[in-house]
Amino acid sequence: MTTLILYTTAGCHLCELADAMLQTLARQYQLTIIPTEIGDDDQLVEHYGVRIPVVKFPDNTDIGWPFDQHDIEIKLTQQ
Repeated sequence: MTTLILYTTAGCHLCELADAMLQTLARQYQLTIIPTEIGDDDQLVEHYGVRIPVVKFPDNTDIGWPFDQHDIEIKLTQQ
């Protein structure tokens, strides 16, 4: 099973869209999605604040918005 981190924050409609997209992919690719609130950590806000939602992959790479389902699938098949 592959674990992805979804960096998000409360009230972010793009984050909700990204989460829904990842939940759809989770069934197909056997993913575990870990939503992580950046607002609770100043370093995360500094690093991801203007890029959220951001998906972090097991190889430590990430992809920030805008992305679509195809972009995520490409990354998953490269793992």
